[in-house]
Amino acid sequence: MPTPLLPVLADEDSMLSQKFGRETANYFSGSPLNRLSFLRTDHDFLRAAFAHPSAAVLLMNSLSPLMQSDASQLAIATAGDVLSLTGPDPFGKKEDELIGDFNSEETQTVILFLGIDEKGGLPSHSGGGQDTFAYKTFKGTPYFAIDVTPRGTLADAANALITAVLEKGFSFHDASPRVMGLEAGQAATYGQARALLDWNARNPFCAQCGQRTLSVNAGTKRVCPPTDKASGAAVDRLPCATRGTVSNLSFPRTDPTVIMAIISADGSKVLLGRQRRWPKFWYSTLAGFQEPGESIEEAVRREVWEESGVRVGRVVLHSSQPWPFPASLMIGAVGQALPGDGEIIFLGHDAELEDARWVPLEEAREALAKGVSNLGEPAPEGYAEGKLRLPPPLAIANRLITSVVEGWWVPPKI
Repeated sequence: MPTPLLPVLADEDSMLSQKFGRETANYFSGSPLNRLSFLRTDHDFLRAAFAHPSAAVLLMNSLSPLMQSDASQLAIATAGDVLSLTGPDPFGKKEDELIGDFNSEETQTVILFLGIDEKGGLPSHSGGGQDTFAYKTFKGTPYFAIDVTPRGTLADAANALITAVLEKGFSFHDASPRVMGLEAGQAATYGQARALLDWNARNPFCAQCGQRTLSVNAGTKRVCPPTDKASGAAVDRLPCATRGTVSNLSFPRTDPTVIMAIISADGSKVLLGRQRRWPKFWYSTLAGFQEPGESIEEAVRREVWEESGVRVGRVVLHSSQPWPFPASLMIGAVGQALPGDGEIIFLGHDAELEDARWVPLEEAREALAKGVSNLGEPAPEGYAEGKLRLPPPLAIANRLITSVVEGWWVPPKI
């Protein structure tokens, strides 16, 4: 599978770019959609957008997106294609009406509003033969995502829909990071849909009282309704603190994760590590979850010391990457080890790494040219057995290693 293109940012010449260089855009970022998050509670907008003939719907089955035959392009459905799951007017009820009609015995179809494609950067089904959707000052193609995974009372309808789209020659492609080949803008759209649908699927019950919750706000909020119509008439549910002093809602989570390229005190080497399950000779940058009450810089220093024993001084932020597996935000940094004993590697604190070593920058440069691949792929053509292997460009780890090899951290000469 060819390496997908990375997001391309518009050219600009701001004072910040002159001082710090161009911004780095990583895979899964660079969405062409205007999310219009402030309109997720505007039911007039949502009804009009979903009903418009140009409305594009991304179908997701067990978090795998519907793809065209070449596996680099998303396949787009229409609102009419999913009527059996959504009904003719899924946004007809406002939030308070949805809460009042809640029935815990009925399976709810989760419909996400992803945003509007104002510049035509994503695939559509319209072919340009219909009017552009417009609402107030906003114009473009409305994009939605729907979870078609067969569940509960909607399992039969979901299975029929899946069969219908497969018969058209489409497929639900395994979209794990090991086989991701989507174009950049489509990858960002898929990543947004995957993270939100996964969050909805993982949170069917209230964290406070354990009762079933309801997805509202176009798939970006879950509430714990006070009544249930499962028996016909609305019956009061068990008390829940979220209906009192605590707000009666739950929002999607994002888990901050630090990932860092650590250079030696003299700037000649980069610290890389490997886990036991990785292919032979395959190394990457160190990474770990940021803990509560911890700055990004502190998390970098702690994780590096815990995993490798190396002590880090200065830390500089490089770039970030949404990583929807399931809901991480990779915060990329470059740090420099303290001289002397600060560079000593010791793996006895944390058993996560099988090995860690200081790699000369020239060796890393050669690996970037000849030893890059996904974890599930064989080494590329031209790779010599026993040489260093590294992650592909769609991973922020690759971009961080590239940055230190290219001297991103070296101050410009005036």
